[in-house]
Amino acid sequence: MTTRVLVLPKYARKGASSRLRTFQYLPFLEDKGWSFTVKPLFDEAYLDSLYSGQGRSRSGLVLAYLRRLLVLLGFWRYRVIWVEKEFFPYIPAWAEVVLSWVGVRYVVDYDDAIFHNYDLAWNKWIRRLLGRKIDSVMRHAACVIAGNEYLAERARAAGAKQVVVIPTVVDHRRYDARQDTGQPFTVGWIGSPTTQKYVENLLPALQALAEQQAFRLLLVGATADITARLPGVDVDVQPWSEDTEASLIRKMDLGIMPLEDGPWEKGKCGYKLIQYMASGVPVVASPVGVNPSIVDEAGCGLLANQLDEWGEAFRKLISDVALRERLGHAGRAAVCKSFSIESQLEAISSSLVFAGGER
Repeated sequence: MTTRVLVLPKYARKGASSRLRTFQYLPFLEDKGWSFTVKPLFDEAYLDSLYSGQGRSRSGLVLAYLRRLLVLLGFWRYRVIWVEKEFFPYIPAWAEVVLSWVGVRYVVDYDDAIFHNYDLAWNKWIRRLLGRKIDSVMRHAACVIAGNEYLAERARAAGAKQVVVIPTVVDHRRYDARQDTGQPFTVGWIGSPTTQKYVENLLPALQALAEQQAFRLLLVGATADITARLPGVDVDVQPWSEDTEASLIRKMDLGIMPLEDGPWEKGKCGYKLIQYMASGVPVVASPVGVNPSIVDEAGCGLLANQLDEWGEAFRKLISDVALRERLGHAGRAAVCKSFSIESQLEAISSSLVFAGGER
């Protein structure tokens, strides 16, 4: 018998976390016999407004919450609910608690340390009222899926019944081997306006490199005004889209993932690295969160903390073509083995089976 699953991503497909942790698995799971009804909390218009700097519409938020409430009232139609992060952001875990009391089983997925939105919030009332909210969400879930060990440890400490670590993955069939871009050498980054600040932190290292070596800094998904904040660097900003991201990564000779060493960053799941690796692009990353385990275990690049370490990593990889090729091949192999949809599909399916019972 087919099991009906209510899927509640936070965003429509344009939202990176929802696309990667939920949407990209659905066709493969449907081939295994699962039946899904998908109801995102926020639509693509919400994301367009957010990324363009227009902010959040209060009326849009209210409507989104009302739509989700109506969806949850039909819980009895489904064997299990698969939700991203929480049912209602910035509202206590009432929905999660009540649903668990009436026997509804849900799987909750995390690829970010969103509990720090609450327990480390600048507003003391948010800390007091919601500081332990995500712990309650985790505790009442039938299963918690965590993108890395930092998130999994929080779930275990919260008393979650079942915790499964499933890394963020790519559909590696969409990523071909990198193209020879010729000159200048291309250092690449892919992300969103909310994370481009990490690239800006590298400005002294990038300026020093530009004085020694002609190179292009390709930024996919950054805002156009970042160019003015990176003086002395040849910056090429390209808009992100799902259709073009793989082809843009293929133009990179080196992919970077700088991060600050903070509690929020420890929850990151290294998706940028995995995208670079899928195209055989060697990487340089900050030794924060899951990054060291990905880079060291895959043998796909270098770690850099201080600015001088970033500069040294740039110079080493730019000057050694054979090293870049070796690291790139190792990264591609690691993706096929451990960071592809196929490599984690059974773990996702098993988590849903555990939460919802036999199909």
